[in-house]
Amino acid sequence: MGFLLTKMLSVFGDTEHKVIIVGLDNAGKTTILYQFLTKEAVHTSPTIGSNVEEITVRKTHFLVWDIGGQDSLRASWYSYYCNTEIVILVVDSTDRERLSLTKDELHQMLAHEELRNAALLILANKQDVKGSMTAAEISQCLTLDSISSHTWHVQACCALTGEGLPASLDWMKSRVVAN
Repeated sequence: MGFLLTKMLSVFGDTEHKVIIVGLDNAGKTTILYQFLTKEAVHTSPTIGSNVEEITVRKTHFLVWDIGGQDSLRASWYSYYCNTEIVILVVDSTDRERLSLTKDELHQMLAHEELRNAALLILANKQDVKGSMTAAEISQCLTLDSISSHTWHVQACCALTGEGLPASLDWMKSRVVAN
């Protein structure tokens, strides 16, 4: 029976998996979303509300919600949590001053009941900028080692060039296949 189900899924494709992209304003969330989709840098403006796109990775379908990160919008993030399988947290690797705010938002978000089964992907964006923090530094500042309730992964990336993003999509696919 398992073989038959696997064969059917390979023919008809996988179900759709909900992903949310969050992070502070100017972290690169929308640029990453459209880099996932078009594989090129797209000029964006600050997101007021959300953008949603379907991304397919080798027959695995992700419905990806990019949610605005301005202070006034972060209070509404929780309204997107229902049925979320993967949370992508985009971190501006050059924004050292607001990393503690990012940490607070992350830990508050992960405490939410509707995200108890969601995996966490942290994208350490803007790695192309001189003096940016490494993925390891960001991991330490966000105290990711203290998170045992969620599967998590940190990926260094550059939204403008797409560097690191294919590996992110592979990790996302591996998470939903594992579940």
